[in-house]
Amino acid sequence: MRLGVNIDHIATVREARRTFEPDPVAGAVICQLAGADGIVVHLREDRRHIKDRDLKILRGVVKIKLNLEMAATAEIIKIAREVKPDQATIVPERREEITTEGGLDVVSGEEALKAATEELKESGIPVSLFINTNPRQIEAAARVGASAVELHTGEYAKHFNNVIQREKELEKLRKGVAVAKELGLDVYAGHGLTYYNVGQIASIPGLEELNIGHTIISRAVLVGLDRAVREMLDLINW
Repeated sequence: MRLGVNIDHIATVREARRTFEPDPVAGAVICQLAGADGIVVHLREDRRHIKDRDLKILRGVVKIKLNLEMAATAEIIKIAREVKPDQATIVPERREEITTEGGLDVVSGEEALKAATEELKESGIPVSLFINTNPRQIEAAARVGASAVELHTGEYAKHFNNVIQREKELEKLRKGVAVAKELGLDVYAGHGLTYYNVGQIASIPGLEELNIGHTIISRAVLVGLDRAVREMLDLINW
């Protein structure tokens, strides 16, 4: 199982004081040396954490997979085509949200997402879509030309302490992975995953990569980033 570490919240701490530290680029280097398979950053339209400067330097520094989470807007697509991350993950984005609240509605936005996907692919950038585990959304992701989907695990995380509901969410995820694989898509997952709930997700057959941020950065505040990444790698590859 591959691990992509989202380093947005290193930048969140920096922006709390609008200063120069901690530097997410330095964090990315530590994650890389600790064995992470990828670095994830979300360049939001409001630039609330990751900045354009961070993304450009990361492209030169990161030697593992650089995954850019992004809204399908003209401005961000242009930046992505210039920087050329190893992957672009299109996510829904609202200015007022604290963090991404759910998956893309690919069915309703199929035409626009197909155009955005084609633009990115023209620059040699593989595209993943962050979606809920609805088979119709997965099928639509394949139709727009995505090479991968990242399944939203937020509902699983939300109901983790309710055994019955948790199993329902796990079954949805298992079925979602199976549908995506049948369509020839690579399958990733993320959102709300922690050291306490990640084990059952990591054991789903066919799932290739987990993208995890907040819990790793939170743990790093207490034990250091190198150890926090290594502990998560141990959990998902036990």
